[in-house]
Amino acid sequence: MNRISVTIITKNEERNIARCLDSVRWADEIVVVDSGSEDRTKEICRQYNCVLHEATWLGFGKTKKLAVNLASHDWILSIDADEELTPKLINEIKELLKNGPEYQGYRIKRHSFYLGKRVRFCGWNRDYTLRLFNRKSGNFNDKSVHEYVVLNGKISRFKHPMLHYTYPDLSSHQRKIKLYAELSAENMFRAGKKSNLTDARCRAALKFLKMYILQMGFLDGKTGWLLSVNSARGVYWKYFLLWKKNNSTLST
Repeated sequence: MNRISVTIITKNEERNIARCLDSVRWADEIVVVDSGSEDRTKEICRQYNCVLHEATWLGFGKTKKLAVNLASHDWILSIDADEELTPKLINEIKELLKNGPEYQGYRIKRHSFYLGKRVRFCGWNRDYTLRLFNRKSGNFNDKSVHEYVVLNGKISRFKHPMLHYTYPDLSSHQRKIKLYAELSAENMFRAGKKSNLTDARCRAALKFLKMYILQMGFLDGKTGWLLSVNSARGVYWKYFLLWKKNNSTLST
């Protein structure tokens, strides 16, 4: 059977990490890279006999790549602390490893929850993410946000999903909006991109219309409305901060 390492990056994930680790404790190895947790995250990881490394935060892509490089086995299952494998997916992965993977990477569909409610529309119903892969064929890119695995090889997908518990409350979403907007604006600024207030407002409006109308977020009721509004707010802040950076450069 092919051996597998699960890789996870953490910071202050005591609310989620035990649920996540319960779903991957069958793996040959669990590698956790923690970037300055001040809660019980590291203590919980030690209880599950994880291989725990402490490292300075490098951004999402580089930190996940570091976790992959620290693993002992070539087959990697990268999972976030707020995710959980379902029993059927676990059996599917075990069967694949037993028989020998035919592809270099495998996508997993995510069933996501927002404010405790399952999101069935808003575009989240088409969320397939590459999480199981052979590191001989690829690894995460260096993007500080919205990172993904760059793979040289064929990719398939699993039939069964994982569960993704995103934001349990609005304050947690607001914190992530701020973080992602700052990182994305900095990346775009370094790439020489421009923005203005009209552009920021138009992009935010289009994001809302896409999620709530075109991707039928209205069928998710209040949850779909709040998710669409806050996602649009995140887009606005990203381009607003880019505009501020552009203006700051011009005034110096």
